[in-house]
Amino acid sequence: MESILEFKEATFSAQDRSIIQGISVEFMEGKTTAIVGPSGGGKSTVLKMAAGLLLPNNGEVLYRGKNIAHMNRAENLDFRRESSFVFQDSALWANQDLFQILELPLKVHYPKMDRKERAQRIKEVTETVGYRKDLDIRPSRLSMGEQKLIAFARALLCNPELMYLDEWTESLDETAADRLINIVRHKQKEDKTILFVCHDMRIIRILAEYVIVIVDGKIAVHATKEQVVNDPELSNYLRMGMAL
Repeated sequence: MESILEFKEATFSAQDRSIIQGISVEFMEGKTTAIVGPSGGGKSTVLKMAAGLLLPNNGEVLYRGKNIAHMNRAENLDFRRESSFVFQDSALWANQDLFQILELPLKVHYPKMDRKERAQRIKEVTETVGYRKDLDIRPSRLSMGEQKLIAFARALLCNPELMYLDEWTESLDETAADRLINIVRHKQKEDKTILFVCHDMRIIRILAEYVIVIVDGKIAVHATKEQVVNDPELSNYLRMGMAL
């Protein structure tokens, strides 16, 4: 088993505040890791650093052995095509309609794909996530749950090898959440690598193979799900950390 991502003494600070403090950890290829912890503890920051959306002030974050911060344009484009991110707030452009939002990744990563092919791919992923309304409207016309479905559809477009999911079932009813959970389970069967931030123990039990607990910018626990579930002390620590 090889690592696909590695943090080496990675730190991150913003506005003179230390958020991540010298984290070293490896994420195994084809495995699913839940990143949990109290609010403000740094878990979403770790996820964004792993995705190259935030670069460490010190230390390194490596993707397949390559420092993300030192990638050239072609390497970075490959990395972006091979990975996708679902933001907690969905992060949909307010000044574009849904079709334009979904079309852009295909235009960037598959420039030879014609509009008919792009439209077919968009239809496939929106149906997969359960979105059945028009695509010629802007995000402001959608509920928060519907926005999350579009954000998840966008993350599926290029069939990424690596998915980053930040509180990806928030604002969804149980039926919609279960649909996305089942999509992730299908991706696991395809040996995709998945990192997700979540507060829901049910989802962690269903999907996680590894669990990382981030507290005050440091790794407090890094274990397999079985170790966490079967060890009362670790399981209690996890629940306490999530409730802080």
